[in-house]
Order: sequence, then structure tokens, then C-alpha cells
Amino acid sequence: MNPRLIISAVLLLLVVSVKAQIQEGKASYYADKFEGKPTASGEKYKHSKLTAAHKTLPFGTVVRVTSISNGKSVEVTINDRGPFVEGRVIDLSRSAAEKIGLIHVGIADVKIEVIDAGDGKGSGPTKPIGHVVVDEKEFYEFDVDRINPNGFGIQIGTFRELANLVRLADNLKSSYQKEVTVQVKLINGVKVYTIIVGDFKNREKATDFKVKLQQRYPDAFIVEFDKI
Repeated sequence: MNPRLIISAVLLLLVVSVKAQIQEGKASYYADKFEGKPTASGEKYKHSKLTAAHKTLPFGTVVRVTSISNGKSVEVTINDRGPFVEGRVIDLSRSAAEKIGLIHVGIADVKIEVIDAGDGKGSGPTKPIGHVVVDEKEFYEFDVDRINPNGFGIQIGTFRELANLVRLADNLKSSYQKEVTVQVKLINGVKVYTIIVGDFKNREKATDFKVKLQQRYPDAFIVEFDKI
């Protein structure tokens, strides 16, 4: 029986410049226990890949991370959300951490520079999120409507890969029995898709549901449809 996926699409063109953005703070790296577990993008974490978690940068963004203490740099692709520790700005995969000498110190001060926002204008080719493993035969039925929602919802994450979007949206709808809205954004000429769960008439109800969602999605936050 094919799962039924209902996605309501909202078109919003939001042009923001993320290229040349620079951020400084502390970096950490993934513990070995996360190997093979899904990231917020849906891609499984692999310590051998040069990937990282960031709180806000769109998935697929390529950043250069430079250790302030030794000057070593590594380029990584954002495919996860985090870190969820105050003062830390990025979580690196183990292989990325090794390249800047982070393994033995655990935490280090770094500079983060966006070098490719995924629009093909960076120093290298476009680097989308890596291959997403799906079943040999995986079908979804779509019932798509363009809507003008109001009230409040809970934003889960932003995606570039359709496979990640579809699978997570289907999982959210089945798990929480709430409508799933997809907001389409244009960032530096690249379309990204934001998943928003629920359609609440007041912030109090949205807050209650957010607390429930944050048990699985710690970075979830409330959005007001009229203001996005």
C-alpha cells in the first residue's frame, strides 16, 4: 500500500546573500556513536565524509572552516542541524575534524566562511547533499495545492534534495497527524524547500506542539505564516 503524502506548497521568493558570510566561534565534532544515523537533511552521517552541522545555513552550502590556532582549513558541506551547545557554531564530521587538528583538542576556535551557496558561482562546482539511499521501488502519491495559510506552524528544516523532503514530510504527517506545508524559497538563485508542520490558530497551541516536536527535532521553531 503506497503511503499518501499531502503537501501544500507556498511560493515565496526570498533572496538573501549567504556568500562571503563569515562567522567565528567554537567547533566540535561528531562522536562515533552517530555513525550511520540520519542527519536533519535525511542523509546518514558518515565519519569519512567532509560534512558538518550548522544551525541556519541551507543544506548543501559549502563552507571553509579554519582553525584559528593553527591555520589549517577544510571545506565541508552542511547536511545537518546543530550544534545545540551554547557558544558552538559548527559540528564537524570526524574526517573534517582530523584535517584541522581538532581530534586531540575536542573543541577549538574557528572561522567559518561560505564559499559555495550551491548556486554554481563558488570556487568549485555545485555540491548538493550526497546520495540519498531509497528503496528500489518507493512510491508516493501527491495532492498538491497552492495555499495562503495564516496562523502558526512549526518549522522543521530546509532541504534541497526532493527525496529528503518527501520522506520526512510523509513521516511527519504519519507520526503527528498534522498537515505538512512546504514553503518554496529562492536563495541565491537556488530553490530550497522548508517543511512546516501544523496549522494553529494561536501561538499557545503552536508552543505546546513545538515542545513535543523538539523531542525529535531540537532545532524546530514557531513561524507565523503571515510574516514569512
